[in-house]
Amino acid sequence: MTRPVSSGEAVFVSGSTLRHVAVMTATASVGLVAVFVVDLLSLLYVSRLGRPEATAGVGYATIVLYIMVSFNVGLMIAVTALTARALGARDREGARRIAASSLAVMTTGGLLLGLLMLPLLPWLLPLLGARGEALAIATSFLWITLPANMVMALGMGLSGILRAAGDARRAMYVTLAGAVVTAGLDPLLIFGAGLGPDGAAWATALSRIVFVVIGWHGVVRVHRLLTRPTLAALRQDLCPTAAIAAPAIMTNLANPLANACFFAIIARFGDQVVAGSAIVDRLVPVAFGVLFALSGAIGPIIAQNWGAGRYDRMRRALTDAVCFVAIYVVVASLLLFLLRHQVPALFGATGRTAELVTFFCLIAGPMWLFIGALFVATAAFNNLGMPLHATALSWGRATLGTVPLAWLGAHLGGPEGAMLGTVVGAVVAGSLALALAYRAIDRLARRASLA
Repeated sequence: MTRPVSSGEAVFVSGSTLRHVAVMTATASVGLVAVFVVDLLSLLYVSRLGRPEATAGVGYATIVLYIMVSFNVGLMIAVTALTARALGARDREGARRIAASSLAVMTTGGLLLGLLMLPLLPWLLPLLGARGEALAIATSFLWITLPANMVMALGMGLSGILRAAGDARRAMYVTLAGAVVTAGLDPLLIFGAGLGPDGAAWATALSRIVFVVIGWHGVVRVHRLLTRPTLAALRQDLCPTAAIAAPAIMTNLANPLANACFFAIIARFGDQVVAGSAIVDRLVPVAFGVLFALSGAIGPIIAQNWGAGRYDRMRRALTDAVCFVAIYVVVASLLLFLLRHQVPALFGATGRTAELVTFFCLIAGPMWLFIGALFVATAAFNNLGMPLHATALSWGRATLGTVPLAWLGAHLGGPEGAMLGTVVGAVVAGSLALALAYRAIDRLARRASLA
């Protein structure tokens, strides 16, 4: 297993890159997929209330929460990349300073963003297509979860520092502990306390406190990778952090934007179709959450080797990550195909809801093979000082690769046609991103040799 850093050691600059990719991804996947499984269970519990409007309402709320998570992930990418780069260059004190400054920015930004989003809900949710009871449920859900965004941002930042240090096991514990708490609270609050969808919201908000407790212990008590933030350090680190975080945030906002546009396109087909799309949105991270973890795992590996000037290992790590994507997608797609009828039945889905979920299980493979390649490439760009490349590619897929193709597909073939439209955009964006990532590493290697 990849050894954690406890004295400034850069663990990713030696040993098998495939082993580093596999270990970091596997450990990150456990906690991350656990969170996604719990989210799926939450929606399963809500669907058991027998109200499609409730399922649709939670789906609309999830889109808004994706926006919050995208901001947090963008800032986490910055703290992970900068801390890993400093550790790779054996600048431990610099890593401690950067970690403290970045966490201060994440916590403040998480609080302000959560509070600013609340007054926008009466405008934003109807824009996504929420109406009637679905609108009321989504609004109530978000008034509970959005104020806790500050706590979530801090927990994600601490997890990112642990990944930068190569301590995949403790980074896994952060999300895994939160998932366990949510899994226990969900049925108690939804059914036991009779709170319904609000019970799922309270379980989500309370679990975020656990994120911070576990992450703080690992970063501060175990690795001592955090110092007290100062104004001087903030001034020194704000620009480098923003240089990575701002484009990374824009990159991560592309996915919730694409989801929001997709929901708006299919909302005209009714709550049953929206409920089906909400189930798909929760099913995707469970089935392909390993790819989300991979995109976070490959970043520190590339960053440390860049700090050490090991360009050959950077290329090898990128290739290993793509091979990992291909193998995983084949396995996950086969399972979805075999369970295409059981999945909608699990949620008690019927009619158009069941049809849409079944159709997704048939087409998920080709789409996520190329989305996985896009994830790997954008993670590489974010850690190579080229975040604008990641932003352009992600937004290209979210706009030109999603909106017009999904709209045309919906016009020609209904909700299923809209899904097929997004597949085409994913193929183009993933192929282009991967080719550019290899080219970027080669360009950095040439510059280094000339210097």
